[in-house]
Amino acid sequence: MSESLDRSAKINILTEAVVRRLCETLDKSTDKGWRKLGEIVANDRRFKVSSDDLEMCSLKVLQLEGSPSRMLLRLMGERGCTTGHLIDYLQTLGNCDALQCLKPSALQIVVQPQSVALLSGHKLHLSCHAVGKFPVQYQWFKTKEEVPNSFSPDLVINPVHLKDAGFYICRVNCGESCEFSQWAQVDVLNVDTSCGLSYHTVEGQLKVVLHPEFQRLNIGDNLQLQCGAVGRPIPRYQWYRNGVLIPKATKRKLVIPHVMQDQHGRYRCEISSSTERMWTNEADVVIDARISIQISGAMECTEDDVYAIGGATDKVALLIGNLSYQNHPQLKAPMVDVYDLSNLLQQLNFQVVSLLDLTESEMRNAVDEFLLLLHKGVYGLLYYAGHGYENYGNSFMVPVDAPNPYHSANCLCVQSILKLMQEKETGLNVFLLDMCRKRNIHDDSTPNIILRVTANIVFGYATCQDAEAFELSSSGFTNGVFVKFLKKRLLDDEKITVVLDRVAEDMGQFDATRGKQALEIRSSLSERRALSDPILPGDSADPAHTQRRQWAKAHQLPESMCLSFDCGAQIKLGFAAEFSNVLVIYTHIIKKPEDMSFCQAQVTDFSHDLDVDPKEMNRETPEETGIYFLSSSLPQHCLYTRVSALQKLREELVFTVCLQGTFTSMADDPVHWMKHINIGKPLIARLDLHRDIRRNSCMQTCLMPHSPCHSPCHSPGPEHCPYLHQGLHQPQDYSRLLPQQQYLDVYEHVQGATGGCGDSYYDNLSQPRYEHAYNSPGGLSSSPSRVSIPIEAPEDINELQTVFINSLQLQQQ
Repeated sequence: MSESLDRSAKINILTEAVVRRLCETLDKSTDKGWRKLGEIVANDRRFKVSSDDLEMCSLKVLQLEGSPSRMLLRLMGERGCTTGHLIDYLQTLGNCDALQCLKPSALQIVVQPQSVALLSGHKLHLSCHAVGKFPVQYQWFKTKEEVPNSFSPDLVINPVHLKDAGFYICRVNCGESCEFSQWAQVDVLNVDTSCGLSYHTVEGQLKVVLHPEFQRLNIGDNLQLQCGAVGRPIPRYQWYRNGVLIPKATKRKLVIPHVMQDQHGRYRCEISSSTERMWTNEADVVIDARISIQISGAMECTEDDVYAIGGATDKVALLIGNLSYQNHPQLKAPMVDVYDLSNLLQQLNFQVVSLLDLTESEMRNAVDEFLLLLHKGVYGLLYYAGHGYENYGNSFMVPVDAPNPYHSANCLCVQSILKLMQEKETGLNVFLLDMCRKRNIHDDSTPNIILRVTANIVFGYATCQDAEAFELSSSGFTNGVFVKFLKKRLLDDEKITVVLDRVAEDMGQFDATRGKQALEIRSSLSERRALSDPILPGDSADPAHTQRRQWAKAHQLPESMCLSFDCGAQIKLGFAAEFSNVLVIYTHIIKKPEDMSFCQAQVTDFSHDLDVDPKEMNRETPEETGIYFLSSSLPQHCLYTRVSALQKLREELVFTVCLQGTFTSMADDPVHWMKHINIGKPLIARLDLHRDIRRNSCMQTCLMPHSPCHSPCHSPGPEHCPYLHQGLHQPQDYSRLLPQQQYLDVYEHVQGATGGCGDSYYDNLSQPRYEHAYNSPGGLSSSPSRVSIPIEAPEDINELQTVFINSLQLQQQ
């Protein structure tokens, strides 16, 4: 290789490897290092390196991995210093080691790996070839992890699977020299070839392998179309409707939420590479109107006649899951249960608001907003999962900030809410209460709640009176026992009581809780009312219409945006909703200047009102930041941040987007650009649930007959919850655990999920199992901080019975 350098070349185009070696040499030297070099350059008036500049360079030693030499070289490069000038300065300095760093590298990568899209089951082949003065060694990486046994210049995975998709890079070593290749993205498509079609193609040639298909939807449904192509490099996508480009539709999957009538038409996608362009087949999308009932003829029909036909004027649902209690044992299943039910109810055309971890005032205000939507003929559904108890036939839901001990004045009475719903003349009132119903022996209050006699009330209790409800404890995501069986039946087009009867039968076959938890149904329903009933056409001038729009805003996301920075970089700022009070923010680089070697966009500076863990912000995978349910639907190759507790947001949500970039010649010394972003009040923040409790009927009814200051009733204190002293009340960091274990072993147990305060049940447990759960090294008492986020357990009931039949324990609430 040539030993000469282009002396006229600017030093800011030196390769990163050269700059790194040079800076290491100058930083380590004491008498012939960067400071002496700076003094020599300062004497040359062409580059105007001042004493202040040298002082700024010296401050770099205070930074982690900071380099004064790198800062000095950057200043010299910005002021026009060439390689020839630098060589002259180093010769004057007399640093032979530094001069040696400027000689051509003993290692050079001549073939870089290329991004590729290919089918699952085919062969993946990536290549990286280098030449050097000594034998060359290779090591491939997928993201940050080494690919096992990948020591050759060619990486071959045959057959390739969906899990192999991602970003790959190769490290090349030659003697003491080390270089990294450029990144190569691998996109793996899963296409059904059972019909006998073959997709073999010339290596690298663009070919469409997946076409969009016909869709027939109703107004308000979500439209999802997808296509796919293989080729090298990875193809680009652009969707069209009726021949007109759809803005921002540049992914393989096209998703249009809540379609309207005017979005019908013929859809197709243009797929292109650097040298080719082709189109998918066209797919017709038909948008039908919602089911409506027309009454015609010379007959008179009252509004009640219309409801009797079978339908709702609207369907609204409030779902609350409390798990992160401040003064009581933590729960796990409510987060999973609320997420699953929210998705199912939306498929039944319910307007759903799903909320996690509400305080007393937030729960009361959420119920108030829910009540505002109810009027004649509306189907209203309230689901609650969390701690609770029942006294004298009245059920109480416990907020996350309830004191220890708590009493009825700190909780919400379900029957009080029902009384207010009855006043609205609703068409159907459904309560699904996934909580314990044990007697609170320290609460002797008897609220005087007089309910109307109406034939439209359905209560689905997760357990019987004076009994506990359970959640399955495991190392991953799983539902509570009630929702595990409920979600299999909820979409059935049957009378709601029939659905619950079948759920009760399913639960009765589950040996793990047989004789310990049984669904209890209370109903006054005299007509066939189903959650799947259609929504009847209404009048947009109806006063309640405005309230419905406001409720719908609780699921409206901010518009995604493209941010341009002065350096020429562009990023996409996107948003997704995990729950109505949990926002996901992700950033993605869509344009990077050619001379920028590294570019990353992070979000920061959030309001202290919100629940954002700085250690879990701007992570490379959704799971790392606690986003488990949306991980498969979020765009890849982004930085993700999870923002919780939006109901506490008092002002508009303002945060900072920080773009960090390094340039080719100065890769280890990043430059920052800032933009302040205001997205208003997203999701549930629009409803201002943080406000003081309004003196409305909900508050007054829930507190009867005692006020918060004078209520004599109490929940069980620590003396009645002995295991609280063993650490069970400590908050669990459930967002850090990745969902890896997909099964439940014999050491896992069923825990009392949601309240209850009696001790009678422990008498029914065998002594060995009791001691194992609370006293043994593997028990709860010895690991109070052990993270245990449930994963969805296997659906095979027989398997679960075998695993859990002898492993029941209660978590004292």
